Amino acid sequence: MTDLSDLPPARPWRESGLWPAVALLGALALWGYAVTHTDVSHLDDFGLVSAVHPTFWAGLALLTCGFWITLRGPHRHPGWAPAYVLGLLVMERATQAVVYPTPLYAWAWKHDAVIDHLLTAGHLQNADVLGDMAVYDQWPGFFAAQATLVRLFGVDSAAQFMAWWPLVSSLMLLLPLLLIYRTFTEDRRLIWLSVWLFCIANWVGQDYFSPQSVAFALHLGVLAVVLRRYAGRGPAGTQRQAVWTVLLTLLVVAIVITHQLTPGMLVVSLAVLFFVRRYRDKVPLFTTLVVFLAWCLTAALPFLSATMPDMLRSIGDVGANVETGYGATPTGAGAVTASWAARLLSGSVLLLAAVGVLRRPVLRHRAQPLLLLALAPLPMFVASSYGSEMIFRVLMFMLPGAAFFAAAALLPQVRTLTAVETQGVRPEPRRFVWLPLLALLAGTLAFVPSYSGKDRLSYFPPAEVALVQQVFDKAPDDSLVVAADRNYPLAYDDYWRVDHYWFLDDGKTHVDLIVKSPAATLASDMSSVESPGRAYVLFTRGQFADSEMNGLLTKAQLDRIEGSVAASPLFERVAENSAGSAYVLKEPKEAGR
Repeated sequence: MTDLSDLPPARPWRESGLWPAVALLGALALWGYAVTHTDVSHLDDFGLVSAVHPTFWAGLALLTCGFWITLRGPHRHPGWAPAYVLGLLVMERATQAVVYPTPLYAWAWKHDAVIDHLLTAGHLQNADVLGDMAVYDQWPGFFAAQATLVRLFGVDSAAQFMAWWPLVSSLMLLLPLLLIYRTFTEDRRLIWLSVWLFCIANWVGQDYFSPQSVAFALHLGVLAVVLRRYAGRGPAGTQRQAVWTVLLTLLVVAIVITHQLTPGMLVVSLAVLFFVRRYRDKVPLFTTLVVFLAWCLTAALPFLSATMPDMLRSIGDVGANVETGYGATPTGAGAVTASWAARLLSGSVLLLAAVGVLRRPVLRHRAQPLLLLALAPLPMFVASSYGSEMIFRVLMFMLPGAAFFAAAALLPQVRTLTAVETQGVRPEPRRFVWLPLLALLAGTLAFVPSYSGKDRLSYFPPAEVALVQQVFDKAPDDSLVVAADRNYPLAYDDYWRVDHYWFLDDGKTHVDLIVKSPAATLASDMSSVESPGRAYVLFTRGQFADSEMNGLLTKAQLDRIEGSVAASPLFERVAENSAGSAYVLKEPKEAGR
């Protein structure tokens, strides 16, 4: 009989070296099957949540369980945690790019139009030429960089790659996040769990093709440099410190020329760090202030001069700033469910962060700068509503710090740079070991409705893109395109030569008049267009979805408006397909026939 007494004892299946690979590959295989068997041609009010194949949910659950078990395993290779996080980003941020044949979000299409303008004009222009759209030429960093990529790739427009931007921009955040977290702990479990929580709680959608996505990554980059290289009481005065100062300046310049809000958030964050004893170096704060003010007083001065009165009036009006953050009222089971899922997800992460702060006194002390950075954006509520989005932006800027302390709350013990923090922590009963996994699983699954639950109004099928493109191809210079709202692809196309009017932006009295007498009222609104320009009115699937899901107008009201225009002798249909229709206002001699 063979003697097996000298063999090492068998490890539990959870500690098997094959388990991480099996779980990760299995999750990605389920995801691959799901995205190739998902039909998005008939989205309902729940968006991708109800459209995606059920194996997607199984894959996401398997990925989460595998990550947690791998994270808690004592003999795991350190490369598995980042591999799982990359798998999470693929499942979170690449799914829409794979299942939808066209890019999501009307704002992404708007940014594509700005890039097209830069490529067409070849230079920046002011408000005398572009009107309100000149603001993008006053913060051109993102658009100039993307125009360069369009030329470099040899493609027709950014629309050919912008669907993948959520994945790209999320990957850009990983390095600064890791550097920031590594500043306060060497516990890889805490670091990677913090990154995971950041990824699943970052549902606000600012990762789409936008200046904010790049500016936020640069913002975190500046904070990483400051936290790691400016921790002394004063300037080091060495050649190495000068190199870091040059890098810091380049990052700040890139932020300032890219986005309006992020420099302000960065100033607030650096000011907070400046008043922490370990960050008394004036260089980061003063550099940011000087660059920011220089840009505001030169290139951005026309925009700031026009908007400053409204900005000053909003200061201190916290109630209005927070209230407008939710925009229109969600209508229908899908929109309401997505809104509540998002709020519960954010609230849970913030609650866990508070628990982590209270539960980990040593970590709270050593990571005090990160705690302060999580609280620093809160005063921005006092400053402005930022076009009904301030509450979302504040949440996003709080998230790096909040995710760190939330992760500390889920782990039984954590290690700072010097010691394992076990003070006040008793060994957990075995039945509670699985509670953090359940919380992590619930949060990971809740990300999907929070992020993709309103895809019905964000997705524009190819037929809708073709319909709108057909209108702009027909429109002569100085034409006018009218629509209910701007939620359709190419809504800002050719804005330097074609005017746009969205009647739901008007006051309630005028909208009620349009609902009561659609064709006559719209014809009157559009009659000021002079030849050779023409006036078009556009009805698309995206407008209907946005209006219904946000409680603006009902489907019956929109159908009545479209039916009135279609039946009116004042209008002529010029385009129609399964995604909508378009009409042109007849010229007086045509209408009189």
